[in-house]
Amino acid sequence: MKNFKLGLLSAAIAGGLASQATFAADTIADAVTSGKATFDFNLRYEDVDNDATDSDGMTLRSRMGYKTGDYKGFSAFAEFEDVRDAFGIDDENGLIPDPEVTEVEQAYVQYKTDEVTAKVGRQVITLDGHRYVGHVGWRQDRQTFDAARVQFAPAKGLNVDLTHIYKRNRIFGETADADSADNLVNVSYVTPVGKLVGYAYLLDDETLVRESDTYGVSFSGKKAKDSITFLYSLEAATQESTQSGVEYDTDYLFAELGFTLSGVTTKVGYELLGSDDGAASFSTPLATLHKFNGWADVFLGGTFTPTAMPNGLEDTYVSIGTKVGPVGLTTVYHDFSSDEGSLDYGSELDVVASMAFAKNYKVGIKYAAYSDDGYNGAGDVDKLWLWVGAKF
Repeated sequence: MKNFKLGLLSAAIAGGLASQATFAADTIADAVTSGKATFDFNLRYEDVDNDATDSDGMTLRSRMGYKTGDYKGFSAFAEFEDVRDAFGIDDENGLIPDPEVTEVEQAYVQYKTDEVTAKVGRQVITLDGHRYVGHVGWRQDRQTFDAARVQFAPAKGLNVDLTHIYKRNRIFGETADADSADNLVNVSYVTPVGKLVGYAYLLDDETLVRESDTYGVSFSGKKAKDSITFLYSLEAATQESTQSGVEYDTDYLFAELGFTLSGVTTKVGYELLGSDDGAASFSTPLATLHKFNGWADVFLGGTFTPTAMPNGLEDTYVSIGTKVGPVGLTTVYHDFSSDEGSLDYGSELDVVASMAFAKNYKVGIKYAAYSDDGYNGAGDVDKLWLWVGAKF
C-alpha cells in the first residue's frame, strides 16, 4: 500500500491538456477569459492570556482567486493569499500562529464529469470532518496540499476518494512546509440509516522523517421522529507510527449522540486518542486541530506529534447550539484526562457567536477558557477572538 501512487493521474491530465491545446487554443482562450474572480477578506483580533504571558494581535487576510470556464470538462483555478499585521497590534509573543505571508494559496487543474472529479496541483483537501485531513481554515494562512486527487462514484451511494500528497503547505508560512509522500484512501457508502466510511491514511513526512499508517471505519447519521431529530456517530481506528526510528501502536475511538428539538441541538461525545503504554499517542498531523479538543488549543501539539502527549487523551464533552434570529450560538464544555495513568488534564468552556449579513459579510466573537490541573506548563489559558469578514 505504501507504494500506491497517483502519478499516472497527473501525467494523464497534463497530457490531456497538452493535446487539447494543440488543436483548440482559441476555445481554451475563451474558457480562460469567461472565468470568475473571487475575493475573500478576514480581519481578526486575537488575545491570548495564560499564567506565563499575555499576547494579542490583529491581522488582515486577503485572498484573490480566478477560476476559468470549463472546456470539455477541464478548468483551472489560481488563488493568491496575503496576511498582514493590522493597526500596529502585533504583540504575539509566539502564541498566535498567524505570520505575515504572501503566497500562492491554490493553483490546480481540474477535470470533471458527472462521474469523476480529478485535480492536480495545490489545493484544499478535507476529509472526515477535518479529523484526519483539513484546511485549518480557522488560522489566517490556510493549510493546502500539493497533490493529485481523484473522486468517483462507481455505484449509487458509493464514493471513492484517492489522493497522493507530495507537499504539505502548513499554516506557518513556507519555512514550515514539508515534503511528503502521503497516500489517502477514503471509501464511503450512504445507507438508509447513515453514512459508512472506511479509510486508510498512509502518511510519510519526508522533512521530519516521520511515518504513520492509520486504518479506520466510521458510521454517522440522523433519524427524525415526530419533532425530534436524533444524531449519532461512531468511529474506531488503529495507527502504526514511526518517529526517530521507534515504532508505536495506538488506537482511536469516537462516539457522539445528540438530538435537535425546537431549533436547539444538544450533543454528548467521547473521543479517545490512545496511548502506547505511555510512550506515544494517536496523532492526526494533517487535521484541522483547532476544531477538536478545545479551542484554547492546549492539546494541539500533542495531537500533531505522537511523543508530545505520550499518555494520550480522553475528551468527554457536551455541546449546545442554536440560533437566535440571525445569530448562531454554540457552547461546549470539555473534561480532559489521560488514556494512560488516569491523569486529570483539566477542563474547558468554549463559546462562540457569529452572524452572516448582507449576503457577503460575517462577524463573530469567540471565547475559550481552559482550566489547568497540572497538565499545561503555562497554566490556565483564556483566548478571545473578534472578526469581520467579506467574500465576493
